Amino acid sequence: MTTETHEDFAEPILPGRGASDYERYLRTDELLALQKTPEEQTHPDELLFQTVHQSSELWLKLATSEVERATGHVRDGEVSAALRLLRRASLCLQFVTRQLDMLEQMSPWEYQSVRRVLGHGSGFDSPGFREVRRVTPPLGQAFDAALRGAGLDVVELYVRGREHEELYQLAEALVDWDERITMWRIRHYKVVARIIGDQVVGTQGTPVEVLGKMIHHNFFPALWRARNQLTSRANEEDA
Repeated sequence: MTTETHEDFAEPILPGRGASDYERYLRTDELLALQKTPEEQTHPDELLFQTVHQSSELWLKLATSEVERATGHVRDGEVSAALRLLRRASLCLQFVTRQLDMLEQMSPWEYQSVRRVLGHGSGFDSPGFREVRRVTPPLGQAFDAALRGAGLDVVELYVRGREHEELYQLAEALVDWDERITMWRIRHYKVVARIIGDQVVGTQGTPVEVLGKMIHHNFFPALWRARNQLTSRANEEDA
């Protein structure tokens, strides 16, 4: 005679804090304790402000991790694997950019109460943004090496794209990533301008107009110049 035992799926089996395995795996106790309590807040919108920025740092952590992994794949000649990761990374930046819509739900006057408790806190100190600046140049270097290995420059890659489909798709993935960074910067600048103004000094003593100048920076200038070169080449051939 056998005795059946039934596992109680309501009971957690993972180690850690939390009443369920969901809470223990995601560490929700710690995660949800990272925001100020109502008693600690100088204004209720601090929860909105912290939620947007903390979640942005998580998306940026994932994005830059994927870019770094993709760079390794490009160096190893595994372009297809790199493309999948770069698509993920670009999606992360889309999410971060869209989240900024939430900040525009704050009153420009009421935000001043939040601003007073930020100290010298500034988006320039974002760990995620620092990681974007760190991991992006090596990706460009890996792409350049792959181009040289194929005996191509950027313009020839686009002209002969059908012969080098994977490299062409990789070039476009780099443009996507670069463009998403720029769109994020533009959106951030406009949100800041809408909330505190565009002719004022930020919390770290930096004029807001500096943010506006940053939107013109490209991490992969050769890929953007190629568009001008291709148009000039086409015009010459049509002449």
